Amino acid sequence: MQNNRIQVIDALRGFSLAGIVLVHMIENYLASPPPETGMQLTNQGLIDGIVQGFTTLFIQGKFFALFSFLFGVSFFIQMNNGAKRNNRFELRFLWRILLLLVIGAIHHLFYRGDILTIYALIGIFLIPFFRVNKKVILSLAIVFFLGLGRYIYFAFFGDKFIFSNIEMMGSSPEINEYFNTLKNGSLIEVFKINSTQGHLMKLDFQFGVFGRGYLTFAFFLLGLYAGKIDFFNNFKNYRKKITKGLIWSIVLFLISMGVTAGLFINMSNNGQTAVKFDNWISLLALTSYDLANIFMTFIIILSFLLIFLRTKGEKFLSKFSPYGKMALTNYILQSIIGTFILYGWGLGFIGELRHVYTFVIGLLLIVLQMIFSNWWLSKYRYGPLEWLWRSATYFKKFPFKL
Repeated sequence: MQNNRIQVIDALRGFSLAGIVLVHMIENYLASPPPETGMQLTNQGLIDGIVQGFTTLFIQGKFFALFSFLFGVSFFIQMNNGAKRNNRFELRFLWRILLLLVIGAIHHLFYRGDILTIYALIGIFLIPFFRVNKKVILSLAIVFFLGLGRYIYFAFFGDKFIFSNIEMMGSSPEINEYFNTLKNGSLIEVFKINSTQGHLMKLDFQFGVFGRGYLTFAFFLLGLYAGKIDFFNNFKNYRKKITKGLIWSIVLFLISMGVTAGLFINMSNNGQTAVKFDNWISLLALTSYDLANIFMTFIIILSFLLIFLRTKGEKFLSKFSPYGKMALTNYILQSIIGTFILYGWGLGFIGELRHVYTFVIGLLLIVLQMIFSNWWLSKYRYGPLEWLWRSATYFKKFPFKL
């Protein structure tokens, strides 16, 4: 059962990584609001609109959440394994998370949408919750899902961005400067703008009114809760509950989408040419939108598990397992490849490829990385970055080749 449990988690992680690269390719690895000009060529008709709509509805904001949920699950597994050996893992995990911060900082130089630095910063606060009652953990996750972090921030700072003080609008001079750097700048220039302005803007996005960081922590807690109830070790016994949860997730997703549409339409009727998040109603609209993404994430997870419960489904979805086992290596490698294709220091196609083309490139990259991961793990025990991270965590050289 242990092997099955690990297999479904790795398969889910690989599946989430596939969704992440599709979103990043469609967004042209921009990691900021698009400028008012420069991205018109990406949407040239019905097919591009369908691809963008599909990505927005089913992928964007969902697969990062799935990835975050699995981070919480992995945290529990590591901490629990240490507890079983009467070896408290807290300090080891803290060191491990600091190593992740370094890896993420290097990755951020290429792509400022890097999530590893945020995982490292937020993951530190996950450590004390390992010994907290599971009901408390679930309750706190729900409170964060309902927008607590966003509301507290707004109460103190309003809609101001306290880290970069940059307006996240397509008309912003800083946004246009950043796009021009990606389009025409050298690799060193991209590194420079990402390592300075990029970190500050990311902190504003994560911990300001948009509140992505608070959602990430909520998914960490939800993953920890799943570990505490031993969900993945016994999910094959939960078919009826999973089905019921899927139905409820669909209903709540539709309700959240309806509420979100109503709130944003109401804001537009008030004469706003561009939606500004400077009042409590707009924050409710953001929270409703987040809830829609959350329930769609649940739909994806539960649908995946129901398919995995079938013999043919397990056989197919298990193909994502090697991809998930090498998630760190693949995540960073896909960013380097994607930015090389799109940024000016590489082929320079940013803003010039239609959505349908970037979507196909994303699919091709997924297939190639899955083939590579399967081949690599037939010869080696870990992915290259996974092996380095593990060896540095324990201060010893682990066996690499099979």
